[in-house]
Amino acid sequence: MRFMVLIIPGDKKVEAGAMPSKAQIDAMMKYNEELTKAGVLLALDGLHPTSKGARISFQGGKRSVVDGPFSEGKEVIGGYWLWQVKSREEAIAWASRCPAADGDVLEIRQVFDLADFGAEVVNDETTLRVQEGIDENRRRTTSS
Repeated sequence: MRFMVLIIPGDKKVEAGAMPSKAQIDAMMKYNEELTKAGVLLALDGLHPTSKGARISFQGGKRSVVDGPFSEGKEVIGGYWLWQVKSREEAIAWASRCPAADGDVLEIRQVFDLADFGAEVVNDETTLRVQEGIDENRRRTTSS
C-alpha cells in the first residue's frame, strides 16, 4: 500500500520562507535515512511557500489563475513523503516517529493503485500509454 504523508507546518514562519534550523534538518535527514533503509520511502520533497505558487480554479468551463500567497489557506502543505508500507497502521507508526516541530501536523492519505479503478481502466490504451510515459520519465530523471 502506498501512502502520501503531508506535513502541515505549525510555524507560520515557514510560509514566510524561513528555512528549518540545521538541527531540524539533521533530525529529519536521519529520519528519512531510516525510512530509506526500511524500504518504505519512495519519494519526498519540501515545498516553497504559497507566495511562489499559483492556484487555478475551474468554474463554468473557464479557468482562472490566482498567484500566491493564499491568505485563506489555514493549513498550508510544507512538504510530503510517499511511502510503501503494508498497512495504514504501519504508516501511522512511521509517522509517529517523525521529528516534526512543535505544532506541525502530519496527514496520512492512502494513494489509489491503478487496479483500484478496475480492469476497464487498467487495460485502457490511454492508461497504458500514460503509464509507459511515467515509467520513461522516471528512468530519465533517475539516470540524469
